[in-house]
Amino acid sequence: MEMKKKPVLVIMAAGMGSRYGGLKQIDPVDAHGNKIIDFSIYDAVEAGFEKVVFIIKKAIEKEFKEHIGDRMAAHVKVEYVYQELFKLPDGFEVPDGRVKPWGTGHAILCCEEVIDGPFAVINADDYYGKSAFQSVFNFLSQVQDGNKYQFSMVGYKLYNTLTENGHVARGVCTVSEHGLLTDICERTRIEKHGEKAEFTEDDGATWTGLSEDTLVSMNLWGFTSSILTELKERFPVFLNKELKENPLKCEYFLPFVVDELLKEEKAEVTVLKSTDRWYGVTYQEDKKTVVDAIAGFKAAGLYPEKLWD
Repeated sequence: MEMKKKPVLVIMAAGMGSRYGGLKQIDPVDAHGNKIIDFSIYDAVEAGFEKVVFIIKKAIEKEFKEHIGDRMAAHVKVEYVYQELFKLPDGFEVPDGRVKPWGTGHAILCCEEVIDGPFAVINADDYYGKSAFQSVFNFLSQVQDGNKYQFSMVGYKLYNTLTENGHVARGVCTVSEHGLLTDICERTRIEKHGEKAEFTEDDGATWTGLSEDTLVSMNLWGFTSSILTELKERFPVFLNKELKENPLKCEYFLPFVVDELLKEEKAEVTVLKSTDRWYGVTYQEDKKTVVDAIAGFKAAGLYPEKLWD
């Protein structure tokens, strides 16, 4: 019997520099210069992950290694893959004037050379909480594809992921009584109105309420390597259609591909529920919330004062 491969953590960081106007602008969230990504990697290592694959752009490589990667390499195995616009299947070219990356599905596809076993995926600039990494590591350590691919997703209570400072986009999940994902619907504008979360699809003309037990995806997935085969096969199909309709802006999103596999009954996605609060800096004003939360976690003993000592 072949040895089960250890789960790897994949971190989507290709957009980091551009979103903040350079990596130097990515603010530390504690007095020791640690960024949100430090806490994620710390939690992942604690959960059992031994290797991290960073998806970055070649343009930010030097800065990324200097500010993040080289420090991490002292604590965990590190590998880099590069998400570039020109990485397209044979027969396709980047449309004139296109600068937008091809999306999260394309980002993961860029890892196909370096991943041959189970892996988890996270965003570089989101704080997910300790229990999320532990549950996805445990799932990936035991799982094997059967007659369906066996994937997982950490679901967060929507109300634990909202900001007071504006609107957010979230993948709203429908979950079966057996804890399996049946549907994921991207809501691009959810706002907190008093105690209630509501979304709009017509620029705020009408609003629809979302209940307190609504679960959302924050892009923390657990996959077997079979997702890479599917992403590769489906990408040309996506390009053939979308390049005609929206050549400069179309994006190949990971949740869309997962949703297709669900509808085709090729995959099962176990929803691992997190009771942790999610933190991220969607707006500049969110930063204080994150800094206060991290200070609180340290005071409660969840993290040492100096993370990597």
